[in-house]
Amino acid sequence: MVRVVTILLTFVSPALAEEPLQNHRTTVVITEQGRQVHRAGLLFDGHNDLAWRMRELGSPSFDVFDIRLNQPKLHTDINRLRSGHVGAQFWSVYVPADTAASGSSLLQTIQQIELIHNMVKRYPDIFEMASDADDVERIAGTGKIASMLGIEGGYSIESSLGNIQRLYDLGCRYMTLTHSTSLEWADSATDEPICGGLSEFGQDVIREMNRVGMLVDLSHVSVDCMRASLNVTEAPVIFSHSSARAITDHPRNVPDDILKMMPDNGGVVMVNFYSKFVVPTELLKTDESARGSIHDVVDHIEHVIQVAGIDHVGLGSDFDGVPRLPQQLEDVSTYPLITQELLNRGHTPASIHKLLGGNVMRILRGAEAVAARHGIQ
Repeated sequence: MVRVVTILLTFVSPALAEEPLQNHRTTVVITEQGRQVHRAGLLFDGHNDLAWRMRELGSPSFDVFDIRLNQPKLHTDINRLRSGHVGAQFWSVYVPADTAASGSSLLQTIQQIELIHNMVKRYPDIFEMASDADDVERIAGTGKIASMLGIEGGYSIESSLGNIQRLYDLGCRYMTLTHSTSLEWADSATDEPICGGLSEFGQDVIREMNRVGMLVDLSHVSVDCMRASLNVTEAPVIFSHSSARAITDHPRNVPDDILKMMPDNGGVVMVNFYSKFVVPTELLKTDESARGSIHDVVDHIEHVIQVAGIDHVGLGSDFDGVPRLPQQLEDVSTYPLITQELLNRGHTPASIHKLLGGNVMRILRGAEAVAARHGIQ
């Protein structure tokens, strides 16, 4: 049995939090205020890889992984989602980039979509598919988890603009332009560039996503692709699961010059929890296996706030998609501790509610407004 010791946590104003709080790295202990503030907000996470993790474990079936039961091999199950007070979730329908070589990207993506739809049908008291921001509000208001889908890798459309509408109609509300490898029309952050950021066809992809109301996700893309995409899109973008490069110098993270572009675009950077993306660069240089802690993640959140503003930050955990997570952020039950630590650092409940989900709701409505101007209802 683990005994929890209650400690007094120092409150620090955001103005004093410009540097990581190395002297305040104590275990975060939830308070009644923390619980109340967390429950009063809508927690809308940007990226959960449950569907792929089940497939990776060889059992893409809720008969095998009944998430109404505790699932120690996963970061996600219903009891822990409830403990984390998750109100809305983008479920990733990722398939690997090498499916492009076999011509099976779209088929396998649809299989992943079907798996999430099966989850919603199997647990109708817990989940409901949401079509738009109003749906998210309504569903979360009933106590269910509003569910949307996110495509992770533009190869899923198999170079067909028509497949964007097809995938939107199946519930996909964002698409990450690339994943681990560059495409002919969009460059990846973790591969050699092919098209100098974004090709003319890539620009057409973004325009079509704007037309149907699908969010453009710039996680995984190169900095040149980020800039080019921001110059093309009419709608706010998301980074569904990326952190701040100024703290952890990894190509998957967002540099400050891009963060500074968020206010003009209206977009949101949803901070990733993966240890490799959040542990400070200097520490990773000496210990590549470092896990870090919840404090490191909150440092990234605060950096995005300082550079881009409170309206441009969110949470994109990457649960069930990463092999290593920080202490006190091991699974979907732990979100309230982020709320608590933000309170400990002096952030207001209103600001916390923006980053938990309010900012994502705003950009969903922004994308819907752009689609409406293009005649899509």
